[in-house]
Parts: sequence; C-alpha cells; structure tokens
Amino acid sequence: MEKQAAQLFIECLEREGVRHIFAVPGEENLDILEALRTSRIELVLTRHEQGAGFMAATYGRLTGKAGVCMATLGPGATNLVTPAAYAQLAAFPLIVLTGQKPIKKSKQGRFQIVDVVEMMRPLTKHAVQVIHGNTIPTIVREAFRLAQEERPGAVHIELPEDIAREKTHTKPIPSARTYYPQVHMKAINQAAAMIDAAKFPLVLLGAGANRNRISKASSDFIDHTGIPFFNTQMGKGVIDERHELFIGTTALSSDDYVHCIIDRADLIINVGHDVIEKPPFFMQQGGKLVIHINFFSAVIDEIYFPQVELVGDIASTLNALKERLAPKSARHKEYIDRVRSEFANHFHEQCRSNDDAKKPTPQKVVAILREVMPDNGVIALDNGVYKLWFARNYPTYETNTLLLDNALATMGAGLPSALAVKMFKPERKVIAVCGDGGFMMNSQELETAVRLNLDVVVIVLRDDAYGMIKWKQAGMGLPGYGLDYGNPDFIAYAKAYGAQGWSVRTAGTLKETIAACLNIKGVHLVEVLIDYSENEKHLIDDLKSKTCLI
Repeated sequence: MEKQAAQLFIECLEREGVRHIFAVPGEENLDILEALRTSRIELVLTRHEQGAGFMAATYGRLTGKAGVCMATLGPGATNLVTPAAYAQLAAFPLIVLTGQKPIKKSKQGRFQIVDVVEMMRPLTKHAVQVIHGNTIPTIVREAFRLAQEERPGAVHIELPEDIAREKTHTKPIPSARTYYPQVHMKAINQAAAMIDAAKFPLVLLGAGANRNRISKASSDFIDHTGIPFFNTQMGKGVIDERHELFIGTTALSSDDYVHCIIDRADLIINVGHDVIEKPPFFMQQGGKLVIHINFFSAVIDEIYFPQVELVGDIASTLNALKERLAPKSARHKEYIDRVRSEFANHFHEQCRSNDDAKKPTPQKVVAILREVMPDNGVIALDNGVYKLWFARNYPTYETNTLLLDNALATMGAGLPSALAVKMFKPERKVIAVCGDGGFMMNSQELETAVRLNLDVVVIVLRDDAYGMIKWKQAGMGLPGYGLDYGNPDFIAYAKAYGAQGWSVRTAGTLKETIAACLNIKGVHLVEVLIDYSENEKHLIDDLKSKTCLI
C-alpha cells in the first residue's frame, strides 16, 4: 500500500518498540506529527529541546533501548547538540531526529539552515540525511542497531520536509537482537592464572558494567571469589554497596580512604572500564597488573595499558572466569573493615557537627536523603560540587538508583532525567537534586512535570553562585570574581507552574520536609539553603590527615 514517507518512518519506530518521542516540534516536523497522531507512539511535549533530549537519553540509560527525541531545523537542532554529546559520552542509546527545509527545491534561500548532519557527525556514532523515502527502513534499522550496540551512543537522522511528504511502497525492516561473542578459553585461563597468583586483587566496576545481566554476574563473581570491589561514579549500584567486600567509590582522583586499599592492590580486574570517566586508579610500569573485561578492547594510554584483555559479553566472561577459579572466603576483610569504619566515622562526625539551627551542609543532605529514600528510590543528580558527596557517601543498593553524569558532566540534565525516571518507573520514589545554577538552565520543565501529573520532588541547593567553580577559584588562591548571581523566589516560581514550593533554611527541618514531600502527590520544589563553606576542608584538607591503618 502506498503511504507517506513520514508514516513509514513512524511505522519503523513502532517496529523498533518505540512508545514515546520527546519533542519540541517545528513546522518541518508537521508530517511526522500527523503520523504520530494516529500511531501507538505517545508524543511527550517538552518546553526546551534540551529537556526532550535528556529525557530520551535517560530512557535509553534505564532500558538499554534507544530513546527518541525530535526537533525542527536550525535553532531546534542546535539545542539538541548538548543532549547528543551527553548520550554519546555516557554511552546512553539515543536517536536524535531533526527536520529540514525541502532539499529538492528551495524557496527560502538559507533561512534557518545550518548543516546539521555535519554538526552532529563528531558528536554521534552516525549522522545521516534521508534523501529518499524508500531508504527510511534501512536508515532507521541501522540507526537503532548502532545506537544500542556496545558501546551505545547517539545517532542523528535528518528528515527534510519534502522527503517526509513523498509517497512510498516500502515496508519496515524487523528489528534483530545482537549477540556478543564469548571470550576464548585460552584468555580466560590466562586471566584466572593471574588472579590465582595475586596477593591483593581488587575488582573495579565501571560505567560499562551498568547493563542488564551484568549486575547478577558481578555479584556472583564477588561472592564466589571473595575479591573486594570498588566502583567508579557511573558504576554505582551494579552490586549492592552494603556488601561486606565493597570498599568505596572513586569520586576523587586520589588520596581518599578508598585509595588506601587501591594502593595496596597488585591486580585490578577492571569490569566495564570506560575512558570517559576520570581514571579510577593510576598505572605505572612495573606496578599493578590489570585485566580488562569489556565488550570492546581497551583504549591504551600512559595510565591504562592492561596486560590481559577479555573482550566479549561481560556477563558471560565473568561467569566463565568464576567457573575457572576456586571458591574463597572474603579476602583482606579485616583490613577493609578497619578502613571502612574510619571512613564512615569521619563522614558521620561531619554530619553530626552540622548544627540543626544552621544551613545544611552537602554531606548532611546526602545522609538524610539516604535515610528517607527506599532502597529502590531514584535520585537524579544535576552537576555541581554536591555530586562528589553523593558519589562518595550515598550508598547505592540497586542499579540505576543514583543517576549522575560523570562523562559530559553537563548542567541542566537533573530535572529532565528525574521526569523520565518517573514516567517509566512510576512506582518508584524519585528526587531530582540540582544546584540553583543547573536547575535554572531547564527549570521550565516543571511545567512538563505538572502537565504529565508526575509525582516528583525537586531539591534545589541554593548558594546564589556557580558554587563548584567558586570553590575551585578559591582553591587556586584567586579572589572571588564573576560567579555570583541572583535567584527568583523559588516558592512563588514553583507555584506559578502549579507545583508546590517549600523552603528549608536549617538542617533541623530538612528530613521532615523531604519525607513529607515524598508522600504527597504532585510536583514539589524544595529550596535548600546550602552551606558549602567547608567543602575544601572536608574534601581535601581532612583527607591529608587520614590514616590508612597500615
């Protein structure tokens, strides 16, 4: 049957399992919009293209299936540059769809036209313009394959309006599942021999380990071998961090409590390492040995050059390696317990020292949120200095329950990400934690949250400045300059969108307020006046005087 190319495009998306498109449409998308109207796909209208892109990327992060966002040409497309980079660096599967003026005949010259495909090419795994309706099925199938296969990322498709209006007889191509290869047994045996010979092995769980199936395989491997483990910021939650062999998260580059243990290791079993994250440990010639376990081979540089690479399906690799190793009881547990205890006591003392009558410190916020959130509750972080406290000190019990961006590390993604979580996991408690700077970059998505009837809490940590940069400015011995700003009345601002507004000005009222908001339906904005004044003392100075309990 003959149909419009735009209708074929939507049918191809349906065949890929797409159920939502996040979008700010323009006139160049109107044929797609009309095809959506009669489809099974729901249009989720956002208030800025960034919001649409961040929500779609978060869907990809949660499910492993590509989220889809859409915008028009020119300024709409350029507003999707940051979400495309966000998904590409962090390995979230994302399809970026943009419109374009007619390419066969132009009556408007260069009005609003930029070369979006070339603009997107260095930011994505693939960028393509559709030049004929008959090519849509192969373009869409290939886009989803590329976006979803390891390493996942962003793919851009430009659909000009005259091509979208063409007639075609072509049919969608069925989707197909990708199966990853098994690692050769010779490599498994070599890795097993290294582990058997090691005196102090450790397992590192990186961003690439945060995938379906890998959590159970990783946990089984740790329980069987008794090897202690740590994680990167984006590897949090792969294994429940209450596990007796968990040693910590590498939120800082060095000199933290977790590094007391890492520095002792003679072998690192690196599961899902991704070079987009800051180095979780440093290699030196003649130092630690490293086993690289990932879907793809290592990227070699001066601080990462593994001696053995097990390239293939991670879960299958861990299971095969586990079978090759004899079961052992927990290794070095007494020392690990002593370091963990010192770390916990140090953090709890910082929290206790936060007078209830004063502004809460970031560590106090972290401790209270862990106390009030259920095990499967989800916190979506924006970017700011508070992210280090959450990465370091917020124990994560399940996969994808602390969503942070340690890749592009963009501001403005926290609120849209939280909305996407609540849409696709409506039974979960969801909190967005944003600095006032990051929140105001996409604060208009409060209207989206209210319109979609989402039950979500938005915490805005207010210090009236770009606090992380101000902290680093002071750390360099520079005078304060150029980083302070004013803020709106956040309570009135929330109410203007139809949300509830709350203000926390002292540490003593924080827990009560957050707990209440989590149990009242609707959108709640909680302004928290934050005290960052001792950040440097607690994140840097205090660590210089720590003991590693040798």
